[in-house]
Amino acid sequence: MNDSQYNLLTDELLLAIEEAVEDSGVDIDYEAVGGLLTLTFLNSSKVIINKQAPLHEIWVATKFNGHHFVFNNERWIDKRSGDEFWQFLSKAVSIQAETELTLSAQ
Repeated sequence: MNDSQYNLLTDELLLAIEEAVEDSGVDIDYEAVGGLLTLTFLNSSKVIINKQAPLHEIWVATKFNGHHFVFNNERWIDKRSGDEFWQFLSKAVSIQAETELTLSAQ
């Protein structure tokens, strides 16, 4: 993957996350600034998702830990656990929002 492809994929991913959060019906604030997307929950906890352009990765920091995702076979996959991005994000957001959520790209 070259830098242009990476930037296109990650920009689309960040926008899809914003749309999924908006469509969830749960009160989650979000702010996107320069490749960084911050989700803020009613309990003041945060999930921070950011582009790591030099590595062609997406990094996600949750209340509990951090994860690094690489693009493999048309999906973002956690380098450590092998979890698929949307499944991981749904679980992390559900924990921090204190309600069951399923987020996905539409």
